[in-house]
Amino acid sequence: MKRVFIPLIAGALALSACQQSTAAAAENVVRAPVAERPAKEGKGLKTAVFAGGCFWGVEAVFSHTKGVSSAISGYHGGSAATATYAQTNTGVTGHAEAVKVTYDPSVIRYDQLLRIFFSVVADPTLNNRQGPDVGPQYRAALVPLSAEQRTVAAAYLKQMKASGKWKRPIVTPIEKYRKFYKAEVKHQDFAAKNPNHGYIRRWDKPKVAALKRLYPVVYRANFKRN
Repeated sequence: MKRVFIPLIAGALALSACQQSTAAAAENVVRAPVAERPAKEGKGLKTAVFAGGCFWGVEAVFSHTKGVSSAISGYHGGSAATATYAQTNTGVTGHAEAVKVTYDPSVIRYDQLLRIFFSVVADPTLNNRQGPDVGPQYRAALVPLSAEQRTVAAAYLKQMKASGKWKRPIVTPIEKYRKFYKAEVKHQDFAAKNPNHGYIRRWDKPKVAALKRLYPVVYRANFKRN
């Protein structure tokens, strides 16, 4: 499908990307609070799923985060029969574009990933949309894969709501894990393979730049490819 993107400067530019949409205001970068309830996940690699709009940007940010060993774009929430890019973009499959993140908690904890996610990736006050992308397939959602992650996610959302950092209500939900379906090859490492793509330059490179600016200690200059 084709997305129509009207930038906030003179001139219109049509881009092919996650979904057809109209103009959107620039996304806000918010320094989310340090988690009061840190994750206690023990040793060994852990995995969690994050939905936060078009998966290109979610994948790009986490691929530039130290301690993340892989960030895989895919679909979560629907069935195997509809786990394709074209069908998910209809908005009726139950799927969200999502990213499965595998990380080393001795380097970066789940609560720290949550902080990054809500600081530079997803606006937690938006329902069924992120940035220029509109529809339930672009919803923001946390998908914990363990009881500890679920406890930490719930505590962090509660903390966010009480923090006053956001002017509108926090609406990002915690979703029960269903099967995660890996997206088509062309969507993997998309920002690294297509750095000059109009959508990447307009929406996703600023997210990576914000990660570097806000959290330089955990920023990794090289894109960790899958």
